[in-house]
Amino acid sequence: MAFTLPDLPYAKDALEPHVSAETLEFHHGKHHNAYVTNLNALVENTELADKTLEDIIAAAEGGVFNNAAQVWNHSFYWKCMKPGGGGSPAGDLAAMIERDFGSFDSFKEQFSKAGATLFGSGWAWLVLEGGALKITQTANADLPLKHGQVALLTMDVWEHAYYVDYRNARPKYIETYLTELVDWDFVAANLAAAS
Repeated sequence: MAFTLPDLPYAKDALEPHVSAETLEFHHGKHHNAYVTNLNALVENTELADKTLEDIIAAAEGGVFNNAAQVWNHSFYWKCMKPGGGGSPAGDLAAMIERDFGSFDSFKEQFSKAGATLFGSGWAWLVLEGGALKITQTANADLPLKHGQVALLTMDVWEHAYYVDYRNARPKYIETYLTELVDWDFVAANLAAAS
């Protein structure tokens, strides 16, 4: 089966002024699309050609894994944001954040640190593991699925995610992501589906 670039769940200018249409044009239209194109070329006429994205991620290594994982990571990342996002979670998600991190402010501090201190390119994640919430970092294309964790939220900290809008100010991008962009309804739905 050939993989296709998923549509963004909002218009390219819908996250402005926090994420520009120019960033999404490059990040979604060029970077994400390149991973899809590369993956299709790598699996064509192989035993992986008819596998799901998740099955390829579980089985593959090297370039096939990197491209498959980046297709998955980006498809998930777009859904983690929405126009008018940010704020704070509610319900079971809020209660679990309070239980596992002490407070929402403590969660934000730890999640921000995970994104800011990741050396090079990668991702900061809120995951469910063994019934508890946990913050993790993954380098390059790595993702929670490869480690038996359930992804609830991710933040892309590859430079192409923020450089057009924030230049080298990764901490400002992280702050804006948490206060203006996160779709907590999507995160809560991921938690509900995994529980």
